[in-house]
Amino acid sequence: MAVAITLQQYLEDQGVEYEVLVHSHTVSASRTAQKSHVPGDQVAKAVVLKSDEDFLVAVLPASHHVDLGQLKSWLDRPVGLATESEASALFPDCALGAVPPLGAAYGVPAILDDGLAAQPEVYFEGGDHASLVHVTAAQFRDLMAGARRGQFSRHD
Repeated sequence: MAVAITLQQYLEDQGVEYEVLVHSHTVSASRTAQKSHVPGDQVAKAVVLKSDEDFLVAVLPASHHVDLGQLKSWLDRPVGLATESEASALFPDCALGAVPPLGAAYGVPAILDDGLAAQPEVYFEGGDHASLVHVTAAQFRDLMAGARRGQFSRHD
């Protein structure tokens, strides 16, 4: 599998120039960073969350994990992890666990952790477990312009 067609089309529609790094199959964003020899702080991972009947994508560095308690306080509403079947329905052309952080491409709102703000470059899953999309920090900021920003993760 290559970059998910929905993601690819969205990047092209936004006029984003990107590079795709191919790596051996991995099962987590942190392992992807290791296999690709990219700092985990520069890999944006997406965690699909559910609040009541609404979904959102939490985007944070691969070297971090979501602090659900902090996130609940920050959002001022209950929030938990979406099920695998819910995530698959929202991102139908992506492999399970390889959701890209650009929720806007799929009509899902995103929230962005401040941990990615200072990074000079950003990498993220292309929709499978063997492709990593590379963009500049400025491009990533533009792609995430509609996302609410805050601190809701902790370093592993």
